[in-house]
Amino acid sequence: MKKLFNKISDNNDEKMPLTMKNYILLLVGFVVIVLGFILMAGGGSESPSEFNYEMFSWRRITLAPILVIGGFAFEIYAILKRF
Repeated sequence: MKKLFNKISDNNDEKMPLTMKNYILLLVGFVVIVLGFILMAGGGSESPSEFNYEMFSWRRITLAPILVIGGFAFEIYAILKRF
């Protein structure tokens, strides 16, 4: 992966604030954020009179918010990283 990432040629002007590598990192962060929101979805019950404990699963309460916050932190890193 690192070899592929280093082979990416960048034809942008040197005065541009973000390079092609930054945009690729931004895309990776965006995918992680979207994955976190997808993992948070669902868990509702079919009937409003029934309570569904699936809503409080480990995936929705712990994993998904960690992915979303981690994705936003990675986005900040992708913007600030200079190549």
